[in-house]
Amino acid sequence: MIKTTFFTKILSKYTVIYGTIVIVLIVLTAYIKKDKFNKEMPTIWQIDFFDDFDTFNKNNWQDQRIWVNNETHCYVPDGEFGTREVSEGTLKLKVIDTGKPRPCDNLDKHGKQHPETQYVAGRIASKNKKEFIKGKWTARLKLSSNGEPSMFPAWWILGAQNNESPVQEKNETICWPLTGSGEIDIFEHHGDHQKDHFTAGAIKSLGECDKGDWWSLRKGFDVSLNEYHEYSVEWQGSDLVYRVDGKEIYRNVGEGDKYPEPMFAILNFAKITDSPMKGSEWVMEVDWVKHEYK
Repeated sequence: MIKTTFFTKILSKYTVIYGTIVIVLIVLTAYIKKDKFNKEMPTIWQIDFFDDFDTFNKNNWQDQRIWVNNETHCYVPDGEFGTREVSEGTLKLKVIDTGKPRPCDNLDKHGKQHPETQYVAGRIASKNKKEFIKGKWTARLKLSSNGEPSMFPAWWILGAQNNESPVQEKNETICWPLTGSGEIDIFEHHGDHQKDHFTAGAIKSLGECDKGDWWSLRKGFDVSLNEYHEYSVEWQGSDLVYRVDGKEIYRNVGEGDKYPEPMFAILNFAKITDSPMKGSEWVMEVDWVKHEYK
């Protein structure tokens, strides 16, 4: 009777110890699996900038007036001639035919003044307002038509140290498209090429001022331009990933590492050739713009 009780106690003691070890192992295994699961699970995009254009918010945007690409219009400030309008919850950027040539004070990057033109247009930038390193930029926008000759609307981002107008900070000394002034085009439509079509992609720097390869990293896509779509670029790692309505359409493999600088957003509607306009205005309507991070 004494021996039975003694061995029962011994067995009971080791059963408790064994059971405790098993419980600890189970808990530890569950914790390791949970930790591994959390590390492998992608984090959710978090919004750190959103503008739904209930008003024109000068804390987010400013007019950008510059002559580039031999464009045939003049960018005007403060929505003159109706070139920049915010109404009914959307931004409208327009090219307007004023009907007669008028002076233009836009300068190119070398200080040459734009000649007289009958066309005026709107262009805004988040430069020195909203600038971000990497992340995801998205805009929901549409055009007033499916495309016409000379149309050149665009949604894109540019390095914040770019030395083109407006120059407002001491570090804005880097020429396009060197690092610090790099360019990524999210949506660009050239109406002289074809209707319902746009291009997206990075501009490859050739290592000198004003020397950029426009085509090797770009690709064209068909889309209904006169219907709303969400156009985005994202990069957390090494790739630039382009999406339309959330679906990946293109990827610049390994190019994301070449854009370490803060970048600002640009929305503009340009007239790129001498082809006459049909009607008196072209419109790019923007529902919202946002930036996200992980």
